[in-house]
Amino acid sequence: MESWSVDEVCNWLMQRNLGELVPKFREEEVSGAALLALNDRMVQQLVKKIGHQAVLMDLINKYQQQNNGLQSFTYSCEITPPKSPEANSGKNMKHVFARCETVQWTNSYVLPEFPYDVQCILAERKCPDHSMRIRIIEFLQADMTKYLEGSLYPNSQQYNVVVNALLQAYPFLDEDGNGFLLWKRALKDRFKYVRRPIEDDEQVIRNKCKFGHRRGQTKKSSAENRCDEIQMVQIKEEIVYLEGHDTEMDEHIIWFKQEYMKTERNWEEVDKRMNKTLEMRRKMISNRAPLKEILRLFPFLRCPYELFREFQLLTHMDIYKKTVEILEIYSENILTLYSVRNNPINVMLRENLKQHTEEDILKYMKMTATCLLLPDVFGDDSSLFAAVNEEVKVLTPVLEVKNPFSVNTCEFALYIEKEKLAQLDDCTMALAALLAAFHVFGIQCPKRIHNTFNFLESLILEMKSPQSLPKKIKRKLEFECLNI
Repeated sequence: MESWSVDEVCNWLMQRNLGELVPKFREEEVSGAALLALNDRMVQQLVKKIGHQAVLMDLINKYQQQNNGLQSFTYSCEITPPKSPEANSGKNMKHVFARCETVQWTNSYVLPEFPYDVQCILAERKCPDHSMRIRIIEFLQADMTKYLEGSLYPNSQQYNVVVNALLQAYPFLDEDGNGFLLWKRALKDRFKYVRRPIEDDEQVIRNKCKFGHRRGQTKKSSAENRCDEIQMVQIKEEIVYLEGHDTEMDEHIIWFKQEYMKTERNWEEVDKRMNKTLEMRRKMISNRAPLKEILRLFPFLRCPYELFREFQLLTHMDIYKKTVEILEIYSENILTLYSVRNNPINVMLRENLKQHTEEDILKYMKMTATCLLLPDVFGDDSSLFAAVNEEVKVLTPVLEVKNPFSVNTCEFALYIEKEKLAQLDDCTMALAALLAAFHVFGIQCPKRIHNTFNFLESLILEMKSPQSLPKKIKRKLEFECLNI
């Protein structure tokens, strides 16, 4: 039933003397997956007559009870769908058995079978247009709602599992390396759209009251008229929660906020308290808590020192020290590569080297250029690595660099989600902070910068001595040397 098209659902309704519902089901595009996602509230909005509501809910409940006997969401063999070549194909049966194995929300989530027109577009590996994107999102939302037993509030991990499954099955949907964030945002927006008109569901009402979703109404809706009562219940629940909560953890969080505002900070005490709160912090990050919330509770993660220390707690590696070693050892080799000889960064470097003779300044400039040239050396997208003298345009961790070779006016900053996280002293600290941010905050590295980060991480995380460039780059050097 889950893979039925809208037409097959309508045929099924007619076979059960529910033909009056067909026009409405066609209008709302209720497919098999959407049918199984219906709950009491949805059926009341979709079907006017109480008798038809009762019959439809009884059929859905019987189907779900049959599936519960298999302890998973599977297709019932007792309800025979309308015969069609597609429904009886071996491909469909293979898909059915794959879905039978998925019992709970896990990383082994299996995508539902999309409608035929969507499958055609995906099979051609074409980037879907806006209307087709909407169909994909609607189908995923209906599938998730079924898994959540009618709930319209998936958690962040469940969103992540579904979007990851989509992009793994269809990698070409990951546009510009930001596909994950875009599809997740679209899926979350779809759930918001479905929840918006609902006024008779307790879970939806509770959350609307909690977050104050009035949407500019001048007159309270029936849901909002109950806010005062529900708000009192929430206050009581929060009191009970705080009374049984870890008061030591609360004390740490309050102390962090107060200490962060001071000019002179007790870094020894900061280190101790960050150690004690590490487990809670890692749990929040693994559950994909919003970055703003994590930084609100643990503001010292904005400090490069604490960011490096967090990385060391996780990997037992001094990322700043290793980054210095990498840049020092590979600097001369990278700067002499023919592929980057005429790169604007290299041109700027040569012009500025002429203006200075101090050894320390020359070394600083060469390491800065090496850092900024890394993506070009590996054929990656440099815009996902650093924005040099321009505005930051990506959501993933990225460096903002201004006047990189000016001794007095150069600036380095780390941005995440287009907001400044930390101001940095030099290119070495900037590169170390960029690498640390992906690991500390559990952010997936964009594919178009993967080669660069894979090279750096292979030296830092696997504790390899940085003695030579990867084979691909080494072959470039050897070839160019032969042609000089």
